[in-house]
Amino acid sequence: MFTRRGLVAGLAGAPLLIVGLLTAAPRAARADAAPPPRSPLAVGTGGAVASVDPDASRIGVEVLREGGNAADAAIAAAAALGVTEPYSSGVGGGGYLVYREARTGRVVTIDGREIAPASFTPTVFTGASGAPLDFATVVSSGLSVGAPGTPALWDLATRRLGTWPLGRLLAPAEKLARDGFVVDPTFAAQSAANADRFRRFPATAALFLPGGAPPAVGSIFRNPDLAQTYEILRRQGVDAVYHGALGRAIVAAEAHPATAPGVTVLPGQLTLADLAAYRPVQPAPTHLRYHDLDVYGMAPSSSGGTTVGEALNLLEAYDRITRTPLATVDDAAYLHRLSEASATAFADRNRWIGSVPGVPVGGLLARGYADARACALFDPAAAHPRPLPFGDPTAARPGDSTGRSGCDRTARGTVAAVDDEGTTHLTVADRWGNVASYTLTIEQIGGSGITVPGYGFLLNNELTDFDFTPAGPGVPDPNLPGPRKRPRSSMSPTVITRGGDPWLALGSPGGATIITTVLQVLTEYTDRGRSLVDAIAAPRLSSRNGRAEDAEPAIEGGATGAALRALGHVLTANPEIGAATAVRILPAGRFEAAAETSRRGGGSALVAHPDVHPGGRG
Repeated sequence: MFTRRGLVAGLAGAPLLIVGLLTAAPRAARADAAPPPRSPLAVGTGGAVASVDPDASRIGVEVLREGGNAADAAIAAAAALGVTEPYSSGVGGGGYLVYREARTGRVVTIDGREIAPASFTPTVFTGASGAPLDFATVVSSGLSVGAPGTPALWDLATRRLGTWPLGRLLAPAEKLARDGFVVDPTFAAQSAANADRFRRFPATAALFLPGGAPPAVGSIFRNPDLAQTYEILRRQGVDAVYHGALGRAIVAAEAHPATAPGVTVLPGQLTLADLAAYRPVQPAPTHLRYHDLDVYGMAPSSSGGTTVGEALNLLEAYDRITRTPLATVDDAAYLHRLSEASATAFADRNRWIGSVPGVPVGGLLARGYADARACALFDPAAAHPRPLPFGDPTAARPGDSTGRSGCDRTARGTVAAVDDEGTTHLTVADRWGNVASYTLTIEQIGGSGITVPGYGFLLNNELTDFDFTPAGPGVPDPNLPGPRKRPRSSMSPTVITRGGDPWLALGSPGGATIITTVLQVLTEYTDRGRSLVDAIAAPRLSSRNGRAEDAEPAIEGGATGAALRALGHVLTANPEIGAATAVRILPAGRFEAAAETSRRGGGSALVAHPDVHPGGRG
C-alpha cells in the first residue's frame, strides 16, 4: 500500500532476477510491450476477480474459466501476487480468508496469521530499563520475523474449500516468476524509497536493486529463485516449509541475517520446532446484522471483524439518536458520524482484542452495547475529544438490543501500535455462489527486508504488530508478545449476504486504515447510494482514536474538511488511504467486480465473461 509510513518503512510490488547467493542479478531488460491493462470495473457472468494487480486478476479469472471455484481462483491469484507484489505478500507472510460456501451456505474463515517463537515473552521488545526498543531497528531484523502462515493457509483452503490440487494452482505463478512481468510506477517508487534498507541485506539488494539501482518503470523482472520455490511447493507440498529444506532456510535467514559489511541487526528466535508447530486455525466468523444485510468478518487474532462490526452498530445507533438516517445527511455529517464510530470502536479494539482467551466478541458486537457507547460519546454537532475511552462489553450479550446498561462512561483510553502496512487484498466470486475475501501480508512494505537466499521471497516483520509495552498504565493489554502467540491484525476481509444469498465481498490493504476503508466503502455503497466503483473511489477519512485523523486531500483541503474542523476534528493530510477491491453478486448469474480508479495506479477488476456494455448497481 502506497502510504507515507509505508514509503518510509518499506516497499511493495514485484520481484527481480537473482542467479544465486554469490551472483548479483543482471539489469532487467527494458520492456517493449505496455504493462497489462488495468480496469476498475467489470460486469458479466461466469465469476469475478478483483485485486490490485492485472496479472493476479488475470490468473484468477483463468482458473474460473477453466472450471475452478472461488477458493481455487483465490489461491492462484494470491500466489501470483507473491510474484508481482512480493513486498506486500508471499510465502514468507500470513493472512486471513473469509469464505462463503455455496454447498452449505455457511461462512467459514481461516486464520493464517504468523506466530511468535516459543521463546517470546511480554518483555522481548523492551530494553534493560523497560523502555521499548526502537521500532525501526526491530522492523529490519530477524527479531521481527514470525513463523509464516501463508503456505499453511493455501494448503488448508485447497483441501477444505477448493477443487484443484495446490500444485496446479501454483503453476501459473511459477511461470509468471520465471517469465517476468512489467514493473509499474508503484513498485519502482517503493523500491527507490527503501533502497537504503534493502542494501543492508545482500540477498535483498541483489534481488530488488539489480546492478545496485532500483528497477525502472517498464522494465521486465524475473525471479527464477521464487519460481523454484513454487516448484518445490508444487512437488513437495507445504511440508517443505514446516518440516523441510525451505523451513531450514527460513530459520537460518532470520536467526543469523546475512548483512552488508559494517551492518548489524538483531537476530531472530524462530526455530524449526516453531515452524513444525504452526497450524492455521478456523474460528467462527464475526457476524452482525446491518440494515437487512448479514455482515461476516474475521474474528481475533484479527481485530477487523469486531471493529468494523461495532462501528456499523454505532452508525445505526446514531441514526436512532438523531432520527436522521445516514443516507440523508451531507458529506461532512456523514464523515463526522463515520469518524466518531470508528474512533469509538478503535478505543474498544485497543483494550480488548488480542490472541488471548475470553475476548468479548459477542459483547463488542451487541447492539445494546453500541447504544450505550453512542449515548455516552456521540454528539451530532461536535467531535468528542480524543482519545475516546474504552468501554466494558463483558456484560453485553449478542443480540442484546435493549441498551439496558445505560450510557457507558468508562473514562480511560488507549492508543494502539502501528500495524501491517505491507498488505494486499483480493476478492473472488464464482458461478456457483462461492465467495472469497482474502487479505494477505508480510507486514511493513518489504517486511523485515530479509530475503531468504536462493528462494526469492521476503520474510515478514509481523511480530512488530505486538505492543512493545502495555498500551495504557494499569490497563490489561491483550496484544503483548507471548510464546507462539499471534499478533493482533487489522485485516478485514468481509463477506455480506442478503436473505441468505451472497451479495457483496470486499477488503483492502493499509494497516489500521484497512478497518476504516472497509467501513467507508461499505457505507458509501449501502447508505450513500454510490455505485460500487464510486464507493471505492470516494475520498477517504481514517479516524483511529488518535488525536488527529488521516484525510485524503479532497477532504482535508476542501469545504468538507473545513466543516469537519468546525465540528472539532483535527485532520492530517494523507495522500492515499487503502486500496480496496470488491465483488457484487448480481441477479441472474451476473457479477460486478470493482477496484481502485487511481490509488496505487488503479486496480484490476475482471469477470470471466464480460458484458459488452457494463454498468449499473444491479
